[in-house]
Amino acid sequence: MKRSEIDERYLWDLSDLFDNDDKWELAFTEVKKETEAFKIFKGKLLESPETLFEAIQSRESISRKLNNLVTYSRLKLDENTKSPTYQGLVSRSETLMTEVGDILSFFNPELLAVEFETIEKMFEFEPLSLYRQAFVDLFRGKPHTLSEEMESVLAQTEELAGVPSSAYGMLLNADMTFEDVTDSEGKTHKLTNGSYVPLLMSKDRVLRMDAFNKYYKVYESHINTIATLMQSEVKKNIFYSKMRKHSSSRAAALFENNIPVSVPDRLIEAVNANLDTFYKYMKLRKRVLGLEELHLYDIYTPIVGNVEFPVEYDEAREIVTKAVGPLGKKYQDTVKTAFEDRWIDVFETEGKRSGAYSWGTYDSKPYVLLNHKNNVDSMFTLAHELGHSMHSYLTREKQPYVYGNYSIFVAEVASTTNEALLNDYLLKIIDDEDKKKYILNHYLEQFRGTIFRQTMFAEFERDIHNHVESGGALTAEFMCDHYLALNKKYFGPDVIIDDAIKYEWARIPHMYYNFYVYQYATGFSAAIAMADQILTEGDPAVERYLEFLSSGCSDYPIDILRKAGADMETKAPVANALSVFKKVVDELDALL
Repeated sequence: MKRSEIDERYLWDLSDLFDNDDKWELAFTEVKKETEAFKIFKGKLLESPETLFEAIQSRESISRKLNNLVTYSRLKLDENTKSPTYQGLVSRSETLMTEVGDILSFFNPELLAVEFETIEKMFEFEPLSLYRQAFVDLFRGKPHTLSEEMESVLAQTEELAGVPSSAYGMLLNADMTFEDVTDSEGKTHKLTNGSYVPLLMSKDRVLRMDAFNKYYKVYESHINTIATLMQSEVKKNIFYSKMRKHSSSRAAALFENNIPVSVPDRLIEAVNANLDTFYKYMKLRKRVLGLEELHLYDIYTPIVGNVEFPVEYDEAREIVTKAVGPLGKKYQDTVKTAFEDRWIDVFETEGKRSGAYSWGTYDSKPYVLLNHKNNVDSMFTLAHELGHSMHSYLTREKQPYVYGNYSIFVAEVASTTNEALLNDYLLKIIDDEDKKKYILNHYLEQFRGTIFRQTMFAEFERDIHNHVESGGALTAEFMCDHYLALNKKYFGPDVIIDDAIKYEWARIPHMYYNFYVYQYATGFSAAIAMADQILTEGDPAVERYLEFLSSGCSDYPIDILRKAGADMETKAPVANALSVFKKVVDELDALL
């Protein structure tokens, strides 16, 4: 379908960024001029509080305008990725971003050259006091900031540091090839990294087993190369942590968001303490699928299938709006505004970017890109992305520009909370038993894929870094054996742990994201716990949650979550979320 054929109300309205490309060009010129003028502050930032405040205001103006330029060009290109016009605008905005970053790069080092007390005295100038938290956070990193010469050396190693990840990506996406797989009727199917999981979701067990075995056979043939790349990645992380004087590679990775290392540890401990409920789900899966042996290639196939559950976009819009009702009238009315004021680009069109996201700037709507299909998954995607957009909207409504964003550590909380409320609403209004089973199974699969699976990845990532930091050698044999043992622990007695799964770690690109994966599980856990509080406590929990959505980065993410009712330094949020998982397992078990 062509974009011109879509009703305007289903297309986003980017006019609050720029009415047209000519206005984008004017802003582009303004940013270049303002950036050039900013050079006057070099060496003078601390001359007086007034000068520092003026420099901050100028820097923010440049940043805001630059963000608008980049975002507009990217959103326009995502409307049609083949557009040479917007390919050009994206390229120019990215080049400008590099130029601006280079010219403004003196700002933080010049401030860090003095003690914090020097800056603190300037807070007596009232307009500067707004930036206290930002300065505190900046100076928190001073012990880990090196000399200008050493910082330059480290900066020049960044391209080399990306080699393990880049080489791994080329191996997976360009060099690896797989045999075709065969189903129970003798038909062949193409096996790729992209088709692997969809094949495992098939009802045809012969196809699933063949896909599983042939897929990991290829990884086995490359395992020593991948192990060498993983070893290089781990050693790179350890090198940077030592250079910046952190106690460990994990402490270094968590430092940016001021997350204590106890947080991923509490996650792992809490999930390990509740594996018996996951075992029960696996036992239920085995029974419903009617299998004498449940193998790992049986994990993805739906246990509730063949359910007709179409959901057109306008119906999904109404359902999602009603589902967020527990968050109060203001939240619900703002969601209605998202639909009416064209925050959302709804349908797939020629050249449009695939997938879904929420993206905007401090000065714009928090836009949502969708490629809506008339099904339940697309309805949950709508709720998910609107959660991100509401988080952005409420943050920017309350916070000044300096605190008008939020950390990746908390980003998935708002989106998952919306999904949890949608799930609860659907279960309350659906009378059809098959549809209810479908929703329950959909919910359980979210838990499996996010809390249990990502926590297992986080445990593996922690352990291989600890192994090297303790003087161990990170061989293919060590990683495969340890990963196999983790699978046996996580899946329990009712699942046959096929030996080939020991190569699965080698197919996970997130292993090159430097202690990122645990955040999927912590965010999901916090969201489920908060949604449960919202539905059981009512107004007090809603008030805490809305305050969380409005906090931006005015405080550290761990503290913002704690105020909202999820203390991630304890096991409680994860344990509470897993108690919800247990209830859903029991409910589905009773229906099946």
